[in-house]
Amino acid sequence: MKEPEYKKTYVPTNIHFTTEGQMHPRSLEWTDGIEYEVDGVKDIKPAAALKAGGQGDRYTILMKGIWRYIFLSTIPNMAT
Repeated sequence: MKEPEYKKTYVPTNIHFTTEGQMHPRSLEWTDGIEYEVDGVKDIKPAAALKAGGQGDRYTILMKGIWRYIFLSTIPNMAT
């Protein structure tokens, strides 16, 4: 069986900032326009997105009863 291909996709994300300065995702809007609620955040740690490429923070989140990984990576400032 062929391994699925992974593609890095940037999506709009609603974020809650804690008083300690941590960011916790509350929901994200997928490319089809549907907004998905984040039911919980289990873990946040620096990690590489090995399958799609990139470096940043990996969030272990609960969405629709399934634990998933999402990544926060910085995008270089394109303003001139």
